[in-house]
Amino acid sequence: MSSFHGRFVWCELMTTDAAAATEFYRSVIGWNAKDAGMTGDPYTILSAGEVGTAGLMELPQPARDAGMRPGWLGYVWADDLDATAARVAAAGGAVHRTGDIPGVGRFAVVGDPQGAVLVLFHGMNPEQEPPPAGSTPGRVGWHELHATDREAAFAFYAGLFGWTKTDAIDMGAMGIYQLFATGGTTVGGMMTRQPPVPAPFWLYYFNVEAIGAAVDRVKAAGGQVLNGPHQVPGGSWIAQCMDPQGAMFAIVAPASQ
Repeated sequence: MSSFHGRFVWCELMTTDAAAATEFYRSVIGWNAKDAGMTGDPYTILSAGEVGTAGLMELPQPARDAGMRPGWLGYVWADDLDATAARVAAAGGAVHRTGDIPGVGRFAVVGDPQGAVLVLFHGMNPEQEPPPAGSTPGRVGWHELHATDREAAFAFYAGLFGWTKTDAIDMGAMGIYQLFATGGTTVGGMMTRQPPVPAPFWLYYFNVEAIGAAVDRVKAAGGQVLNGPHQVPGGSWIAQCMDPQGAMFAIVAPASQ
């Protein structure tokens, strides 16, 4: 396996109003935005400084007609994309769509055995992928899975990507919050979803410099703050939010701000 296998390399928003969503995230996260110049449906690149961090496009009408709602998707590098997709299916997951992006790479939209959706990706040039985010403002700083069964979910992803467990945090009535690492770096956490959460999903945390100011920007731009802000073990501050089109996202800021 290469050092890229199992690493989150991209985040993508599927939305019902690309222009409005672009302005919202530019205001809240501070991203720059530019058209990707690709053939077919318009695609916007969102950048932290000069580093491309995420993409944004409108939900195709057939997807809307099928009931798909706005949401963020994470891309995870797979050394052998088709073989990895086959392993997803063999483990009880689903392969929703595969395809090629000319000049960029190959992808597969998959669901894990509990239904949470990710995108497998293999790019043409791994050296072009951004370095690990750390706490750099505008980058994706955390990846969080709300699963039906946390332990079963971890076993699936560990087998697929080689992810490893790091710290486990006891959250009392909410259960265990299991941190996980890829390539030796802790990049996210998994928990069993709480009763109000209707289905398993991945939640992505975008780095901001200060949580209070970012929360104010969410509200001023027409978004909602669903949970927080509050401080988490390790000192960081987080808030879970929803954009005006209905996509969930989260923000994270360092302890010292």
